[in-house]
Amino acid sequence: MASVTENENYLRISNDVIVGRAVAIHCFVNLYGCSIGDESRVGAFVEIQKRVSIGVRCKISSHTFICEGVTIEDEVFVGHGVVFINDTDPRATAGGSPQTESDWQVVPTLVCRGASIGSGAVILGGLTIGAGALVGAGSVVTRNVEPNTVVAGNPARFLRFRDEQGL
Repeated sequence: MASVTENENYLRISNDVIVGRAVAIHCFVNLYGCSIGDESRVGAFVEIQKRVSIGVRCKISSHTFICEGVTIEDEVFVGHGVVFINDTDPRATAGGSPQTESDWQVVPTLVCRGASIGSGAVILGGLTIGAGALVGAGSVVTRNVEPNTVVAGNPARFLRFRDEQGL
């Protein structure tokens, strides 16, 4: 396991984290085994696990959990309290013993360039959120989101195409 450094701002950043140029990281974060691209911002109370890649000029808002296997491309917005899931069949035990890392497989998730995910959304594993897509606040995303579309609800459903103004 990589060693962890902690400072007066309660930043827990392991030595295996790759941080790009001009990245802003706020208090009370837990980062290990991930990479964060240039000019990205990571809010307070965020956990980013190993084998996560965050592109350049992304904003990861506070209280967000990004689990192993998530790839976030460039210029993506992730709102407050967003949760990613990487296991389609979670269990506490395997064969009567506490489950270990070898008892399950990570299901990768991809968030494409310029997508936006609203606060409180839950993104199930194994999905792709297309380039320029918008996931509404509080949505539960259970299937792929097409590029430049807006989805919302539980489960998230297509609402409209995204206005390209500003994209």
